[in-house]
This record gives sequence, C-alpha cells and structure tokens, in this order.
Amino acid sequence: MAVFLILLVAETGLLPGPGQPVRAPAARPSARCDRSPPGVPCYPASHRAPKSLVDVATRADIFAPMTGPRYPALIASLPATVPFVGPELQERARGMRFLARLGANENVFGPSPFAVAAMQDEVAEIWKYADPSHLDLKGALAEQLGCTPQNILIGEGIDGLLGYMVRLLVGQGDAVVTSDGAYPTFNYHVTGFGGVLHKLPYADDHEDLSALIAKAAQVDAKIVYLANPDNPMGTWHSGAAIAAALDNLPDGCVLALDEAYVEFAPDGTSPALDAEDPRVLRFRTFSKAYGMAGARIGYVIGAAETIKAFDRIRNHFGMNRLALAGALAALGDTEWLDEVIRLTAEARDEITRIAEANGLTTLPSATNFVAIDCGRDGDFARAVLAALIDQGVFVRMPFVAPQDRCIRISAGRPEDLEVLADALPKALLAARLTSES
Repeated sequence: MAVFLILLVAETGLLPGPGQPVRAPAARPSARCDRSPPGVPCYPASHRAPKSLVDVATRADIFAPMTGPRYPALIASLPATVPFVGPELQERARGMRFLARLGANENVFGPSPFAVAAMQDEVAEIWKYADPSHLDLKGALAEQLGCTPQNILIGEGIDGLLGYMVRLLVGQGDAVVTSDGAYPTFNYHVTGFGGVLHKLPYADDHEDLSALIAKAAQVDAKIVYLANPDNPMGTWHSGAAIAAALDNLPDGCVLALDEAYVEFAPDGTSPALDAEDPRVLRFRTFSKAYGMAGARIGYVIGAAETIKAFDRIRNHFGMNRLALAGALAALGDTEWLDEVIRLTAEARDEITRIAEANGLTTLPSATNFVAIDCGRDGDFARAVLAALIDQGVFVRMPFVAPQDRCIRISAGRPEDLEVLADALPKALLAARLTSES
C-alpha cells in the first residue's frame, strides 16, 4: 500500500516521477474551465488525478517490473482444471439454455415446501452469522441416526467435507486408494494436498471393495474412498459386505464412505455400524434426495474424537443461515422425502423404457440417475453425448474405460424425459454416422 501511495503521489505531480527533476509546488488552480462543474476550479491536465487505478498501474515510466505470486511447488505442479464443467458454462458456449437438465444428478423435484418456507423466513436474519456449532441441525440428525451430536460434523456439501478430511489426514506423499473413474472431486482434493492416488479398476461395473482394501494394506494408505451407491455407475454393495470388509482394513486407515445417494437405495445398503467406529467416516448430503444442491450443505458421521479433530482445520463460519434452516425443516418433512423417492423411481423406470426402445440396456441403479450402456466404446458414447447436448439435453458420462461406454442420465420430470425420448434416437443416429465416416 505504501509503495502504491508513493506512485500515486508521483503520478499526480506531488512527487517527481522517474527521470523528472524536483519541481516547485504546483501552481494554484486557474479559473473554472469548460470541463469543470460550476464553482469547481480547473487544474492543468498534468496536475489532475488519474482517471482510474489502471491509469497508474499501466504507466511504464512510473512502474518497476512486476512479478507474480510465488506458488509452492505442489500448487505449481497441479493441472489448471476443475473436476466438472458446469451446465451454465456450456449454455453460454451454446448461446442458449438446455431444454432438459439431466446431467448433474440434481433433484429436479425440488426441496420440501417446508424447507423453502424456512429459508424464506430466515432471509431477514441473514445479517447474522450462522451458529458455528450447528447444534440445532446436529441434534436433529443425531436423533434420527441414533448417535450423539458429537458424532456429526456439518459442512459445505460432501465436496467441502471431503476436502476437510483430506486436509486433516493426508500429508504430501501419503497414499490414498480409490477406484479409477470414481468421484473426481475426491481426487481433486487428494492431489491438491499432495497425496498420492492409487486407482483400481471397477469389477463388473462395481467398485471392487476387496481389491481396494487389499491395495490399502499394500501401500499403507491413509484413506480408502468408496461411494455406495456408486457414482457414476449407480451400482451398490450391501451394507453387510462393507461391514465385513472393515475387518481387513489396515490399522490407521480410514474408509471414507460416500453415501450421497443412500436415501434412494434399497434397505440394507447402508452398513449397520457404531458411529464411534474410528475406521469409518460416512458422508451424506442434502443435495440429492432433499433437493438442496444449491444450498451446499452436507454432514459427516464419525467417532466423536475424529469429528472434534475437524475443528482444527474446518471453516467455522462456512455455513450460511439459509442452508441450515432449510436443512432442519427438510429433515422433518418425511412425507416429501418419500414422494421424491417415489418420483425418482418412476423416472428411473422411464429412462430405462426410453433406452430399451432404442435398443440399449441400462444398469440397475440405487441412485437418482441411470447409466445407459450405449453398446460400443467410449468414442461412440461421447458422440451420443455430444449429439444430445447439441439438441439441448444436458447429460454426463463416466470418464474411464470400460465404464465410458455409458452415458449417465439423471432422473427428470415427465417433460424433461419427453425431450430425452425425442433426442436420443437422433443422437444415436448421428453417432453411428460419425463412427462410420
């Protein structure tokens, strides 16, 4: 700031610039000129303040060569990419909005009306910081889950909470195990904190649970990441299988169990574990079944000692009042949750019907999306996806072979799926013509 003020003073004539002689104090202002408002004296141009800070910053005769920030070697080594390209960016590139938004696994049926009302009522209180202890919501969750509030951490969606976990547990060079093609945001956090990812292939479109655990023992991993149900394939393991696999988890390793879609899954998908089990951190969200993706709110269930350790690194005022109020109200509206689950199941059935009508197959899904097997390789599936986007249907697909033979379609409203039903045969035709040319 001090350097900038000196430069600003030099630019306005109060101090000499580089190569300029020391001058006598500037002359008094002359009489009003045409460019001055009535009653305001006119200064010569050389004595007027610059029009903007940019005028100062771009004057080569007063500015020494600039240097940028000094990034740590780790940050400098990271790719300048993000895990996902949002649909809004694609809409700007297309110059128009999507007709059907079926790519981000959002809950198109929306949040509980009680959640909407609670957030609206809280708007007038937005001048206050949210309670950084989040005790009201933690208490309600604890009652529902059969644990204590000390077993729960509230945070900025699962994405933010995964970042906190990695920051808490992973140092530079530490090993982390995940599936090749699993949730990329987790990988983004691991590499961002200097961890080393060990990726294992899927087995029959399922994350290979036993192989993940065995790899963790081999590389002395700090974390094993497992999404159950899985994203992007929609497949799942039984809770009993996960509980049994924990017996082989190496000492000092934590299973990060991402249960973002668990509300849509069959009974028995979530393992019956003691919240105080130090081997597991379970991640859940209000983004999917509760329809509050834009509010950015999720939670972790874990041993009280581990949850308390998050206080060392979490953003204590990271949550906003509206999200907390909405989540608390949504949690109490079980009727709306049941309705969303019913509508989602109907949408999955309709997506399957549309796929089969076009000669395609789908994978069984315990989520709010369906993976459609396009029947060929990743290049063909990418051509199908591109043709759907060209027709205004936003969808996504797995990144890694052989799962990239599929496209992933989120559950939609009837009008959304009508757009899909019209666009899919045209997209398949375009992809076939592309592959044959």
